[in-house]
Amino acid sequence: MSHDLRGLRLAILAPISRPTPPLGYGPWEQIAYSIAVGMRRRGLDVTLFAAGNSQFEGKLASVVPVGIEEDPALSGEVFGALHTAELLRRADEFDLIHNNFDWKPMTYALARETPPLLTTIHGFSSPQILAAYYACAWRSFYCSISDADRDPGLAYLATTYNGIDVNEFTFVDRPGAYLVFLGRFHPEKGAHLAIEVAQRTKLPLVLAGIAQDERYFRTEIEPHLDGEQIRYIGAVERSARDALLRNALALVHLTTRPERFGLTLIEAMACGTPVLGARMGSIPEIVIDGVTGFLCDSTDDAVARTAELASLERRACRAHVAANFSVERMIDRYLEAYACALERRLPEPPTPSQLAWRQHDWWDRPMAFTDLPAKPRSLHFD
Repeated sequence: MSHDLRGLRLAILAPISRPTPPLGYGPWEQIAYSIAVGMRRRGLDVTLFAAGNSQFEGKLASVVPVGIEEDPALSGEVFGALHTAELLRRADEFDLIHNNFDWKPMTYALARETPPLLTTIHGFSSPQILAAYYACAWRSFYCSISDADRDPGLAYLATTYNGIDVNEFTFVDRPGAYLVFLGRFHPEKGAHLAIEVAQRTKLPLVLAGIAQDERYFRTEIEPHLDGEQIRYIGAVERSARDALLRNALALVHLTTRPERFGLTLIEAMACGTPVLGARMGSIPEIVIDGVTGFLCDSTDDAVARTAELASLERRACRAHVAANFSVERMIDRYLEAYACALERRLPEPPTPSQLAWRQHDWWDRPMAFTDLPAKPRSLHFD
């Protein structure tokens, strides 16, 4: 059920690594932008806090002229702090704050109880980040982006799946001839497994994305690039991204850690391109096995299923995204969460079970932690 919150003064805090929306990679910026545009379309009075070169027809507030990644001389630590401080300096102007900038803004907000604060948890980077989410749980409501990416020590208002504008992706009803990997190059995203599948099936593979882990890219990816069967084309922006996905046989997404959500999954399916994905994390929530792709338990499984990819009905892929992962569906989910946060004002105290989990070893969670630092002995988890 969609709630009518027309006139609500909403502040949306976006990341500032890149402009909002980003030209290429930048899933958090993209989602913050889509929420801002969608809420404005629903009649809310939206102020988007983002990098100064962001494109937004509504009210834009910024403390830094460009995205931090666009000027290496800019300090993310300094301008990230100023970005959050500027929002909280103006907090009395808003009825609700929607934080898409991870954990630090919540710690700033601990000094005040108004207005209600909702934080979308786009992912936990490391176990220690849970300390911040636990400490701020009395101040901020939480939304997860999948049922899989939830921590048992936290309470959640809702799962608010990410959404895209399906019309921005071109549907093609015939299967392509190549596999595609699209994402950041980090061991957890499984580009090396996509290469293995391509080599074993003799299918061409196009790899695209940013080399987040340069050592991994240099040692596990580059040696296999031959410019013919295995090609790397760098980061792809909007029209190139659409062309890459719509003309593929399948998107290969064999993650080695649980996926938090995976925007590329729904972007590919919006084009009609099915997904060959790992059966872990959010992927079983997004891909219908045997209908919009295949869920795989191993590389052997993925290799075996490639022969069936061309037989999948590509219209079913697009219909699935339109029904469940459109921007409008995402906005509906957030409006329900906003209404709940406005009614409650502050989160309820933690349950005994949640408190117990907060004292339990954070390193044993099945979360998509990007970093696993050494476990501090002072936390007494050993």
